[in-house]
Amino acid sequence: MQSFVVAVLGHPAVAVLGEVAVRVLRITFFLSFGVFLAELAVAFGLVEKIAVVSRYLTSPANLPDEVGTAILTTTASTTAGYGMLADFRESGVLSDRATIIAVTINTFFGFAQHIITFYAPILIPILGFRVGVLYVATRGLIALAITLTGIAAGAVLLDASNVGRTTAGAGPAPDGGTADDAADVFDEPPSSRRAAIRTAFDATAEKVRDILPRLAAIYAVVSLLLAYSDEILALAGSDGASVTAAADGFAGLLGLPGAAIPVIAAYALDTTSGATVIAPLIRNGTFSARTAVATMLVGGIISFAVSTFKRSIPFQYGIWGREFGSKVIVVNTGLKIVWIALALVVLL
Repeated sequence: MQSFVVAVLGHPAVAVLGEVAVRVLRITFFLSFGVFLAELAVAFGLVEKIAVVSRYLTSPANLPDEVGTAILTTTASTTAGYGMLADFRESGVLSDRATIIAVTINTFFGFAQHIITFYAPILIPILGFRVGVLYVATRGLIALAITLTGIAAGAVLLDASNVGRTTAGAGPAPDGGTADDAADVFDEPPSSRRAAIRTAFDATAEKVRDILPRLAAIYAVVSLLLAYSDEILALAGSDGASVTAAADGFAGLLGLPGAAIPVIAAYALDTTSGATVIAPLIRNGTFSARTAVATMLVGGIISFAVSTFKRSIPFQYGIWGREFGSKVIVVNTGLKIVWIALALVVLL
């Protein structure tokens, strides 16, 4: 019996599931934090204070001020920001269309977080100052373009019927009165600070109970598929050559150096690995700053297939569910491909 337990615990799948558990707990923590913040922001009137800054984003997009809280929170934690938006959608503050537009506007602020946590401390030192800054600036402009696209879409596509509160004035509420703020869409405002905290805690617990099982199941399935991808590809009669073939096609189409192929293939699987591969080729003159950035952007396009399956599907499905999560993934990925393609036209 003891040997059986040791054998089970030593199985690679157990290690994979252990990593899944850690990741799910981390996401759950930040998601809970986001929902809790959303509830407290409404209960304590913090929305009105934050709206002084965020209204420049939400007002042109016809989104309620509450959404600005989630957007700015994304700069500190993408998961927390998404958690707040999920709470607003579940509570009726946002329709599905308004939620997708809010998620789109989130893009630049999510990117801003990665400047501090990844690009500045890791990627720029690997690539060198000139190429690194040019790449980060290009990615930043792409993210900003997506955010501005979301604001423009909100200005055209949203009206009072898409949000639980109008941005231009008070609208009709379900009880026949007017929805002056998010408290009219949520429950009655709490009578005390303790009641507000209790209400926020209860709402957070309910959201976590709803999301956690789905999040854990999807992450477990995807992680196991990735861990045994070589075996699965072998059974299917394929291998990693498909990534290289795709990279070869892109490089040839854009007129990039032949050395771009292994860089694109590496970048498609892991950003840091791709940067490590291209760095010496930048120093010896194989790549100019422009072609290096273009090569990494092409690798980014190809990597969407990997990142969508590895990260986007588990994360978005876990938060929104399969149907709405699929819509978010399609819009996010589509906009990134369009704006990266336009950036490649400028660079090349």
